[in-house]
Amino acid sequence: MPAPTSTSQFGSATIQGVAPLPAFNLTRQYQSIRNEVREAIDRVLTTQHFIGGSEVESFETEVAKYLGVAACIACASGTDALWLGLQALEIRPGDSVLTTPFSFFASASSITRRGATPVFADIDPATLNLRPDSVEAAIKRDGKGKIKAVVPVHLFGQCADMDTLLGLSNEAGVPLLEDAAQAFGAKWGAKMAGSWGTAAAFSFYPTKNLGAYGDGGCVTTDNPEMAAHLRRLRNHGSRERYYHEDIGWNSRLDALQAALLRVKLPHLDDWNGQRRYLAQRYDSLLHQAGLTEAGKLTPNDAAPIAPIRARAEAFHIFHQYVVRGLRRDDLRSSLAQQGIGTEIYYPLPLHLQQAFANLGYGRGDFPEAERAAAEVLALPMFPELREDEQQRVVAAIADFYS
Repeated sequence: MPAPTSTSQFGSATIQGVAPLPAFNLTRQYQSIRNEVREAIDRVLTTQHFIGGSEVESFETEVAKYLGVAACIACASGTDALWLGLQALEIRPGDSVLTTPFSFFASASSITRRGATPVFADIDPATLNLRPDSVEAAIKRDGKGKIKAVVPVHLFGQCADMDTLLGLSNEAGVPLLEDAAQAFGAKWGAKMAGSWGTAAAFSFYPTKNLGAYGDGGCVTTDNPEMAAHLRRLRNHGSRERYYHEDIGWNSRLDALQAALLRVKLPHLDDWNGQRRYLAQRYDSLLHQAGLTEAGKLTPNDAAPIAPIRARAEAFHIFHQYVVRGLRRDDLRSSLAQQGIGTEIYYPLPLHLQQAFANLGYGRGDFPEAERAAAEVLALPMFPELREDEQQRVVAAIADFYS
């Protein structure tokens, strides 16, 4: 695909004859591993073993080794992983569970699915992850003993402040369940996402850094009793066929998906490394274009783009490259007209969702989450993104603000 012509490096670009640039492209990745994928599919089809079995067990072993945890329990989706984790933590109807209002719906809906009540705390304006002092205030506000678990979300591929949040959860005497759906391969300090809490939930939705060709997820833990419980819960509460110790769920990972994920796992570090390189190049291109200003957390007329910051302690894997944009909706429309795909993660905070109206929250309760929802925009990000394509994106943004 030819690069767009322009009057300068970041000047007015024309898109005549240029193919659309999607926010995410799976095709290029597939072409790079096509033979391995087909061999894995053929291997499963030859065995005719589609539910559980050696492919799933091998995948679980490989994930546990990669993350540095004792056990990985594969399941049907990231949403189920959260629900299974909460049930294994014995969260019951009437309990309260603290989480972020700025995340995908499942972070909170999995809590209500257990019959518990989500309690929200505001986010850090720099990273958009849970803000520890807001968490501390929420725990104190609700009173000791009311909140039964804390669920931080590692948003966009960057871990939340795990040292501080784990300390707060330990002080409150409650478990911490990591929502690591967007953070497979991320780290906080020397430890991997998914190895900090009592348990952690991952998603293998196709667009994730480690994505299946359908739905999939897993729960990780270092607790052997919890791991055994989770294995029962995902299989109708059964460890032996037709004998049921718990009321569980049908949430098993297909052998085909496990085999395909096993193909991708050895490539993940390279792909995540490329995402980190692309993020640095976006930072540089946006700065060269005069669109950003060091130290600015929110956009203004002088610097209309403000990238989300990466903490020094975080090994950020950039599941998404997210910026705050002045007049975000108009910017997104302008980019779409030029064939450039973007996404908004997330346009409405969870505390303002109709489904959670019964919780009694209102506009203004979590101002940082609300401000982020009005400003965030995810630019195209996938490991195979080319430099000329990034230049095209930045040129189009510069045109909009010129």
